[in-house]
Amino acid sequence: MKFASIAFLMILAAAVAPGLSADDTKPAEKTVSTFPNQVDCEGAYPHHLQGVCTDGDAIYWSFTTTLVKTDLDGEVITKIPVANHHGDLCVDEGKIYVAVNLGRFNDPQGNADSWVYVYDAADLKEVARHETQEVFHGAGGIGVYDGRFYVVGGLPSDIEVNYVYQYDADFTFVKKHIVASGQTLLGIQTATFAHDRWWFGCYGSPAETLVTDANFKMIGRYKFNCSLGIEKLPGGELLVASGRCVKGTGCTGRVTRAVPDATTGLKLIQTK
Repeated sequence: MKFASIAFLMILAAAVAPGLSADDTKPAEKTVSTFPNQVDCEGAYPHHLQGVCTDGDAIYWSFTTTLVKTDLDGEVITKIPVANHHGDLCVDEGKIYVAVNLGRFNDPQGNADSWVYVYDAADLKEVARHETQEVFHGAGGIGVYDGRFYVVGGLPSDIEVNYVYQYDADFTFVKKHIVASGQTLLGIQTATFAHDRWWFGCYGSPAETLVTDANFKMIGRYKFNCSLGIEKLPGGELLVASGRCVKGTGCTGRVTRAVPDATTGLKLIQTK
């Protein structure tokens, strides 16, 4: 989401739910991921990274106005210009689903224009658009679990909970879920389901990660930054995105493997 008002907003104090236990942080599978420890996306782009996803063969990066597909070494396979604002994304059965807001974010009056755009994972050709106008403060992130899609997004500064909007496989609206997280800066940016729970990335100083169970009951709130992307990997690991923007050069993206951690929520796997 846009950073225009970040410097003028403050995160309100919120009660933190009990954290991850030692059992919660054990990998769900014993297989070792063959995914690289760290991957840098080739190139620089006009706007900052919003999210990442992978199907195991390629990585898909949303840079707000550019959608990029790379191989697992970060070399660009194809890229396309897209409408502002393309946010977080997920992949399911050969298609890329991106949360899109064509209106205003975080507006108390709800002047958003929320959609999910769908692209063919093979060539990034657009194949569908679904209205998700129920996402009242602007669609900014999306995750998929058990054949259903869950859209997250913006939040005014005076609201003490977050919202997750559930859709079926045809993007018929199902339910609005409430996450008793306390206020998070501009809502939730990124989402993925792994380890039988949801992981949500949020802006802030410092940025934070929310963890809930499958029914959106809070498990923990951690000072860990996955606000630019989080994705599940085989072997009980996750993929966390980071990025930076340099005036006159553009914005770049990186993904790093991570594992759950009882103290910090997540811990990056150090590169050799």
